[in-house]
Amino acid sequence: MVFSSTTFLFAFLPVVLLGHALLRGIPGRNAFLLAFSLLFYAWGEGWGLILMLCSIALNYASGLLIERQPAHARRWLIMALVVNLGLLVGFKYANFLVDNLNMVLLWNDLPALYLAPVHLPVGISFFTFQALSYVVDVYRGETPAQRNPLRIALYISLFPQLIAGPIVRYVDVRDQMAGRRVSADDFALGIERFIVGLAKKILLADTLAYTADKLFEAPADALGASAAWLGVVCYAFQIYFDFSGYSDMAIGMGRMLGFHFLENFRFPYFATSVQDFWRRWHISLSTWFRDYLYIPLGGNRRGEKRTFANLLLVFFLCGLWHGASWNFVIWGLFHGTFLILERSAWGRLLQKLPLLVRHAYLILTVLIGWVFFRADSLAQAIDYLKAMVGANTAPTYYAGLFLNIETMLTLAAAAFLSLPYYARLAARIEAPAFGTQWPRLIHRSALIGLFALSVITLINSTYNPFIYFRF
Repeated sequence: MVFSSTTFLFAFLPVVLLGHALLRGIPGRNAFLLAFSLLFYAWGEGWGLILMLCSIALNYASGLLIERQPAHARRWLIMALVVNLGLLVGFKYANFLVDNLNMVLLWNDLPALYLAPVHLPVGISFFTFQALSYVVDVYRGETPAQRNPLRIALYISLFPQLIAGPIVRYVDVRDQMAGRRVSADDFALGIERFIVGLAKKILLADTLAYTADKLFEAPADALGASAAWLGVVCYAFQIYFDFSGYSDMAIGMGRMLGFHFLENFRFPYFATSVQDFWRRWHISLSTWFRDYLYIPLGGNRRGEKRTFANLLLVFFLCGLWHGASWNFVIWGLFHGTFLILERSAWGRLLQKLPLLVRHAYLILTVLIGWVFFRADSLAQAIDYLKAMVGANTAPTYYAGLFLNIETMLTLAAAAFLSLPYYARLAARIEAPAFGTQWPRLIHRSALIGLFALSVITLINSTYNPFIYFRF
């Protein structure tokens, strides 16, 4: 089940919101949300629910053992890390590892191994990282172990951020699970955020996904430069509005249920450097890697060479986290390399350049990276990059073949909404201190119209991809 489905919008979510509102007392509300969160996951995963329940039991027990047996805390932490990461590797990377091992075996004239395709449980990367943050924080003494198993189960399985984040740290929601209230203002802000996220997903991401898919599925040697650039620009907006739209919906639903999740995107295409981009893109993942890997490795405290090695390792794993493919690894190392360059003389030079030049540098760098992220293979990525620089001598695909009125209007809207201006205006209009009520009424009426348009588009469309579903 995904948020942008009629079943979720008109059956699951209304029942959850109504039940949560009618229940009084946190124990009843938590148990109710846990039951529906497990139902939400089981709806599409079936037996995958067993894996999640095992993860919940493992990490609940690990937290208690780490706290109650301080002399053996390190041992219990290592056990939790090994089992959590072992499950993630087994389900997400087993086929990738076997395929690469088979290449080595074939080069040495040895028989290849066979492993049937392993099903990837939806959301395993997200709930595993959440579980790991909990046990590590208990080990570090940043939070006491939770003795109520229902609260740990709810923390790991809470449906708004279960499938695609944001990755929520236990310390950020611990008090909200113990006691929370939903004010009318919070509920209204939650509805607004959910509608904006839904519109981003259906009206922008899905519309541009159609063009991006067509161009990335076309023979690379048939692409003209204009078509290749159009394809990657559409994909850049698709992945941003798809993922940030999902995060908006998750944050909005959290507000409607009394949870305040941290922001996951802050207009990353408005950045002026790759370093700035990663302060704005998928913030919950980048801060997870910073707090639980980069800083423990020494961060930037052990000299320049060690800092560069730490950055490359973090972004190697960041790329691999996104998928079991060398393309994702290259994408991660590509970003890691630019982060290293920006810590050198290039970074100092970059700061002296005009703002528009720095924006252009960031956009060009990110677009090149997205080619590796989107392409099905390294060979396709290289051929696509060649098409972008006009290397094809007899192209048959041009941008004009795909630029109809709908696509051009969607691109214009996407470009504008990827900048912070609308969000600033909306925040000002909705602020209690704003003088007149008319702009607020107009804004809220527009949101209702946006929701209606999103639903109509959803009902009339059979094309509803979700990129981060596979991560």
